[in-house]
Amino acid sequence: MKSEALPAQPHSISLFDAIFSPRAVALVGVSSDASRNTARPLRFMRKHGYAGQVFPVNATRAEVLGEKAWPSIAAIAADATPDAPVDHVFVMIGAAQVEDALVQSATLGARVVTVFSDGFGETGEAGQQLQDRLVARARELGLRLIGPNSIGTVNVHNGALISVNAVFEMEHLVRGPIAMVSQSGSMLGSLLSRGAARGFGFGKLLSVGNESDVTVGEVVDGLVDDTETQVITLFLETLRDAKVLGAALDRARLARKPVIAYKLGRSEMGSALAQSHTGALAGNDAAVDAFFRAHGVLRVEMLETLFEMAPLATRYADVPCITGRKPRLAVITTTGGGAASVVDRLGQRDIEAVAPPADFIAHMAARGLKIRSQPVIDLTLAATSAQYRDLVEQMLQSDWCDGVLSVVGSSAQFHPGLAVKPLLEADKPAGKPLAVFLAPDAPQSLRLLQEAGIAAFRTPEGCADALATFFSRRAPQRGTPLVAPVWPQEVPRAGALNEMEASRVFDSLGIRMAQAHLLEGDRLDHGLPYPLVLKVCSRDIAHKTEVGGVSVGIRDDASLREQVQTMRDRIAGKSPDAAVQGYLVQRMEKGLVELMLGFRHDPLVGPIVVLGAGGITAELTPDVSVSMAPVHRERAVEMIDEVRATQLVRGFRGLPQGDCDALADAIVAFSTLSLHRTPHIAEAEINPLFVKPTGDGVVGVDGLIVLG
Repeated sequence: MKSEALPAQPHSISLFDAIFSPRAVALVGVSSDASRNTARPLRFMRKHGYAGQVFPVNATRAEVLGEKAWPSIAAIAADATPDAPVDHVFVMIGAAQVEDALVQSATLGARVVTVFSDGFGETGEAGQQLQDRLVARARELGLRLIGPNSIGTVNVHNGALISVNAVFEMEHLVRGPIAMVSQSGSMLGSLLSRGAARGFGFGKLLSVGNESDVTVGEVVDGLVDDTETQVITLFLETLRDAKVLGAALDRARLARKPVIAYKLGRSEMGSALAQSHTGALAGNDAAVDAFFRAHGVLRVEMLETLFEMAPLATRYADVPCITGRKPRLAVITTTGGGAASVVDRLGQRDIEAVAPPADFIAHMAARGLKIRSQPVIDLTLAATSAQYRDLVEQMLQSDWCDGVLSVVGSSAQFHPGLAVKPLLEADKPAGKPLAVFLAPDAPQSLRLLQEAGIAAFRTPEGCADALATFFSRRAPQRGTPLVAPVWPQEVPRAGALNEMEASRVFDSLGIRMAQAHLLEGDRLDHGLPYPLVLKVCSRDIAHKTEVGGVSVGIRDDASLREQVQTMRDRIAGKSPDAAVQGYLVQRMEKGLVELMLGFRHDPLVGPIVVLGAGGITAELTPDVSVSMAPVHRERAVEMIDEVRATQLVRGFRGLPQGDCDALADAIVAFSTLSLHRTPHIAEAEINPLFVKPTGDGVVGVDGLIVLG
């Protein structure tokens, strides 16, 4: 979090320190009733040892909770000391009074104001206007604003619990290296309490509320440089200011500081879908997924995995990413059913439980342990504690698996020392992850493993989620910086383009489009060999098949003349208001597989590229790979591998090989549409894009571009 310029003040500190380590805090609207939530911040800071000065502000009482109170923020000035100025103001009063509190906070020299008060952007248009005015006023005053509607900020390490969250009623807070930034204040407390019950220690927590000024990205940026933070967790409802967040996430990855995120919204939001198949196939959540993967974020699906996988993410942050194949997991168990429950989940997430090869079996036999070649090695009643430890160590040193999962049965519940002893004592190299699933409810064993920094899970779903998330990590894109292509002079720079114009743009990128000729007026000469495809050419018709604007298999001039007239009549009936620029005749093409290549500016994350199975049925059975744009060559190859339909051109069951090199080139070239500033491209699509045999390239037969 970069410290921006403020009016010169001798006590000015960084925004990050003002949020989490303020020298003094003003609590505005503190209640004298200890049972009220507005009394909590004062009680919490006293209870948990905040060493700085606290100034309770109450307009009607001279004393609250046994402490002196000040009638206003301005009144604090007479008592604040130069060596402990008020850096942070927490506002808990009515929305109508908040702006005046900002003015007084600025006069006092505060750095940041956190607004717990509601009644702003979350309430509708009028509240949003009030919030916008509040942010503008804060900027005029040189203040930074957290919220409104923020449940507060917390630093467990120094007791700066500037929050109304009831979770801090806890007698003892477990301090630790996990930081959390949340767009939901209540979930912040819920996750902390769940984690604390499992022995997970948290350090810094912040609720951004309406995120009107200080953003998630700014807080993440500050946490990257925080020595007390080893892993950053995010609870998100949406993304705001993806550019700032993306830059912060990139810094976190460079610093080897894992970021784990849980985001609501796996179901699609139809409001962002537009004219192309691309919108339907890569809605907001798919785009967010691509954003997270591009910036190294570990996105989990289970809520508790948000903190459960912290040991896995931190301990094995430098393990190389796996590409081009399924991750291979060695599984050891003392409970067959327990292992099956997690292995089944792993299979659904494309992680393969692999059997040990013959040479490893022989190796272990020579060490006194007989195992069989099966995906799950069941050691129930078959191995001593020392043998169990030896097997774990040998697997972690082997090259036939990418990680080891130990599934522990009932002994974990009643004999925690015995059940987890081999895992605690085993030599665990940093190059290969070890995870543990405890089949019974075994809190003592969980705590022992947690204290040893071993990732341990209490549910098969959470275990599978964490491992799948870990193994889905992707290395950052590398390659020569891509440049924006030259826009064809004859193509308009605004509005929707017709297919002929879109094809010229794609041709300019080096993507071959099917030979075509535009028929204008009554002239039908074209110079193309039959058979042909006939299409309506209109900037107003995005989906030609829906209005009868496509006719295939035209074999001679007479048939062409007849089809042109029929299509004119059909378009006039179904789209009477559409401006038709002509009728396009196009050479019929075919290939080994039919794909779709799409581009759009997602409203949350920015430009994305989508590769998927093509044709008019593409939306019925989505099979896509989504990536942030532009796309470098290495990532383009990964995208091809991620689309199941491309197996038809990648040697599946002896089928002919397609020109995947040309396909990768086309993806890279197509993605450079994102580099255009003028005109701005909102959406683009080639569907279908035929992949031909090796050496024959790819060819697009239909294109769409919408300019923003």
